[in-house]
Amino acid sequence: MTGPDINQPTTQDHRDAAPASSSYHTVYEDWRADPEGFWRRAADNISWVQQPETIFDADAGVYGRWFPDGVLNASYNAVDRHVEAGRGEQPAIIYDSPVADTKRTISYNELLSEVQALAAVIADLGVGKGDRVVIYMPMIPEAVIGMLAVARLGAIHSVVFGGFAAPELATRIEDTEPKLVLTASCGIEPSRVIAYKPLLDEALRLSGSDAATLVLQRPQVTADLVEGRDYDWQEVVDKARDAGRVVPPVPVQATDPLYILYTSGTTGKPKGVVRDTGGYLVALAWTLRNLYDINPGETFWAASDIGWVVGHSYIVYGPLVYGPATLIYEGKPVGTPDAGAFWRVCEEYKVTALFTAPTALRAIRKEDPDSKLLPRYDLSRLRTLFLAGERADPDTVNWAQQTLNIPVVDHWWQTETGWAIAGNPVGLGILPIKTGSSTVPMPGYDVRIVDEGNKEVPADTMGSIIIKLPLPPGCLPTLWKNDERFRSGYLDEFPGAYKTSDAGFKDKDGYIFIMGRTDDIINVAGHRLSTGGMEEVLASHPAVAECAVIGIADALKGEVPCGFVVLKSGVTDNPADIEKQLVARVREQIGPVAAFRLAITVGRLPKTRSGKILRGTMKKIADHQPWSLPATIEDPNSLDEIAEALKSYGL
Repeated sequence: MTGPDINQPTTQDHRDAAPASSSYHTVYEDWRADPEGFWRRAADNISWVQQPETIFDADAGVYGRWFPDGVLNASYNAVDRHVEAGRGEQPAIIYDSPVADTKRTISYNELLSEVQALAAVIADLGVGKGDRVVIYMPMIPEAVIGMLAVARLGAIHSVVFGGFAAPELATRIEDTEPKLVLTASCGIEPSRVIAYKPLLDEALRLSGSDAATLVLQRPQVTADLVEGRDYDWQEVVDKARDAGRVVPPVPVQATDPLYILYTSGTTGKPKGVVRDTGGYLVALAWTLRNLYDINPGETFWAASDIGWVVGHSYIVYGPLVYGPATLIYEGKPVGTPDAGAFWRVCEEYKVTALFTAPTALRAIRKEDPDSKLLPRYDLSRLRTLFLAGERADPDTVNWAQQTLNIPVVDHWWQTETGWAIAGNPVGLGILPIKTGSSTVPMPGYDVRIVDEGNKEVPADTMGSIIIKLPLPPGCLPTLWKNDERFRSGYLDEFPGAYKTSDAGFKDKDGYIFIMGRTDDIINVAGHRLSTGGMEEVLASHPAVAECAVIGIADALKGEVPCGFVVLKSGVTDNPADIEKQLVARVREQIGPVAAFRLAITVGRLPKTRSGKILRGTMKKIADHQPWSLPATIEDPNSLDEIAEALKSYGL
């Protein structure tokens, strides 16, 4: 395979050496002027078995396909090529688990050995090119090794968040039809241990699957194995490693699927987002240098989970393909052991860039509002904090910037896109930060703000956010086995464009402001208002740690807003007084038109495991509509608390 020389960076800070011609505006216009030339050059940053001659085929797939005649292997790009370039002794994966009291550093040489051995076992179990493997595991190195081993064989992995309920896991198994499931005996939370095997056994029963399972036994729980179906991970992998098994990477087309990642659908049936191999690796390699400003040999930490898209892109494939060490953290931002956990990890592993969700910062701020724990740690290597996963309210961004004294960069993307639609490209020279904005579109994304008639609206005008086709490399080409659902769900409403289902506006400088999902725009007596704007006002109150605003059905006005707030630890003011202050703030800063009359203090907000607030479910509870417990919820009891709070106010 051919590709660039990936070497240890020099001691010189490459940001100072970047030529002026590589500014964001120049790069974005280069893409506009010659999209295929732009992505042809970007493709030189990864290794190919067969270099693509055709960069984009507009007649292939649903809206066209990238690099259709290119041939490569993702596992080779993430592991082998670094070993071949002489970087085998450098750290590839750093594992830190406060809940398991374990730390481990894996070099590229060690990673290659582990991937080879596991790939041999998976092949022996009948998995080959194009077959599917479900991965149902906690945040441990073996989960990443499993992804790379599956990709090495040209097979397709589908990671399901460890601990998902059996019925939800079963729907993904039914849709994916795997030959094999990789799992562990348990996952570890700060307050409990979750046995995975009973959940998997029930899911296999519900789905009627005859997939084999490979089970990693963790010391906290020992799983019972079914003879003839279940295999002990360590036992069979040790045999393959001791035998010196070598599994060469299987070449695949750039357009072949690398993985399927499920995201919730409005119909209740999960959508299997397909990620192709070539375009994805090209896009990720471009972002590590140009968006995140990372060099091979540094340490990049995406504090997420491999069950989510952030984990796929920036715990696994992005860092490992480009060359920095990547961190796997099995813990929480607070409680493992305290609100200084993130700062401890950043100091210990000399983290250059931290990528997390705003909800993690809110949790830290709630527990340590005055940042008393921060001075214990040396964060001199930390250059940038990146936020994504949900809207970053200005109050949280400002707190983080003042606390850390580094740029805090919000950026916006989706499971479907696989990487940032808009961001602040630190590697090209950071642009002025506007709190509340995810900054500007990345090359490849032609972002428009339109009204309900698909007509572009003026600057600073709220509208639906769409992306003109084609989507850039790395974005989903379709949904698994369902082109029609892809068309109807994403492409039909705005012809020639991809519907993001997000709402917001652009300012006169082209900065993008994401104000919420399109269903978070509420209609109050004929006025379209953003719940995100109201949340900004609530979050600016010094006693508020986090908040959520929903629209509640109203016979007179159509909808009226209701705010839920969680107060910071140590706040002694009467919650009722704070609620009155919050109502007054919204009326003062947004106006009486908002009809904001109700703020309710709660102990916690219902969230997914990735930190997104379940506003849609909260609204159904408030409107007395049927609702079901979301599969991704972190704490099911949090919804009961919302229901009780609404009842206490007569709702």
